[in-house]
Amino acid sequence: MMAARKTTHFRGVLLRNEPMADHTSWRVGGPARNFYKPADLSDLVEFLQAQPRSEQIEFVGLGSNLLVRDGGIRGTVICTSGVLSVLSLEGSGRVRAEAGVACNKVARFCARHGLVGAEFLAGIPGTMGGALAMNAGAFGGETWNVVESAETVDHSGHLHEHPSHDFKISYRHVVRPGNEWFTAAFLRLEHGDAAESEKRIKELLAQRNASQPTQTANAGSTFRNPPGDFAARLIEATGLKGHCIGGACVSEKHANFIVNMGNAKAADIEALIEHVQKTVLETHGVELVREVHIVGEPQ
Repeated sequence: MMAARKTTHFRGVLLRNEPMADHTSWRVGGPARNFYKPADLSDLVEFLQAQPRSEQIEFVGLGSNLLVRDGGIRGTVICTSGVLSVLSLEGSGRVRAEAGVACNKVARFCARHGLVGAEFLAGIPGTMGGALAMNAGAFGGETWNVVESAETVDHSGHLHEHPSHDFKISYRHVVRPGNEWFTAAFLRLEHGDAAESEKRIKELLAQRNASQPTQTANAGSTFRNPPGDFAARLIEATGLKGHCIGGACVSEKHANFIVNMGNAKAADIEALIEHVQKTVLETHGVELVREVHIVGEPQ
């Protein structure tokens, strides 16, 4: 990995050939040709304005729910985690959370200010940008149920604000207007008991730690739950719990999680995903749909 350096025209930090294994929760992935960490939102806008329209752009937060192939990414990765990090109250019951803020931090912030309904965000192991992009959910809650509007930026660096009805929202899927990326969300919440909300968050985190392989490198739920069923139940019923390809294994703790046992390649994980899909389809006639976003080139 090359040392971080300031760019000539921008205030952020640009890395060349940066290993994406250092920026994904699976701890796998080849290099990004360019990896840019903007200084803030205005710096991000200026950086995008300088990029050619042909440049492939990928936004990454904490790198959960993301598989980068071993050949890496030929374009530019923009990392928002810890950068787009503003979290603020915007009037009664309204919270603005930038895309790089971790979801569990948003949950705690809302609880401290006596706003209820966002506790489930504590169970999402990613940032608000990723949660918005896939309508992430946990413990019966879904991101877009509490979103009033969202701010976005396009490839040309123009900022937009859209009400929630501008987006097509479904289970773990969001269709955005145009080629835009999320920069912030405005949440609308009810006033309630701060202590009860904080207690609920602790309970949800304890439940998550008890039922999920949180101590092993993973990317959260690998597949969406099919209508009226659970992906984990189908995978376990197929006998795939503990099944491994290379260093990638179906978790013994929760069958809808694929874990990196320490020496996995992205190719191992992708092959295991495909094997699980194929076997469940052959055994149960159910086609599992990935939650995980796969990008990059094979090695």
